Amino acid sequence: MGTPEVMFVIRWFHFLAGITWIGLLYYLNLVNVRFVPNIPAEVRPQIVPLNLGRVLAWFRHSAWVTVLMGFLLLYLVYWQRGDVVTSNGAKTIFIGMILGSIMAINVWFIIWPNQKRILNAMGTVGTANPITADPAWGRNALYASRANFTMSFPMLLFMAGSSHYPLDWSGIVILGLIAAAIGAFVWNYVQRMNPTAF
Repeated sequence: MGTPEVMFVIRWFHFLAGITWIGLLYYLNLVNVRFVPNIPAEVRPQIVPLNLGRVLAWFRHSAWVTVLMGFLLLYLVYWQRGDVVTSNGAKTIFIGMILGSIMAINVWFIIWPNQKRILNAMGTVGTANPITADPAWGRNALYASRANFTMSFPMLLFMAGSSHYPLDWSGIVILGLIAAAIGAFVWNYVQRMNPTAF
């Protein structure tokens, strides 16, 4: 199973799905979260579900494909050879895989269920039985998405670092915290800036 051709195809799917997932994560956090509140309330139910429904479909499915392909790579490159967390490369990619798995869990069990409730409520606007969206739905999805955005910085660092700059445990902790702090700073900066600043 671990032939060079198979490894190439798995890695390619891992990259394709990962770029889609993280690209949409950044779109949602850097663009959408600032754009939606500026849409007039009376037209929001017509615009947001059309955009967000499609975005969230690609978002959640690219998340599980990324993680599945990542687990396959982790197994074939390290675990199959008995290197679970022995080498620095295995340690680095293992922590990246843990972060990616937590992020995928957030997508499927916090972000998507809450966004689905919001989209369903928006679909009832103007009907005989409108559903009032609970503010906690948006808040829970936002916090989980913010956590994923922040975790994506060290996760991507570790994914690239496993083969290019493998780290020992202390390096993983130090650089992981620095990368997460940069992610948190970027998120907070973007949320506070004028949306027409660019």
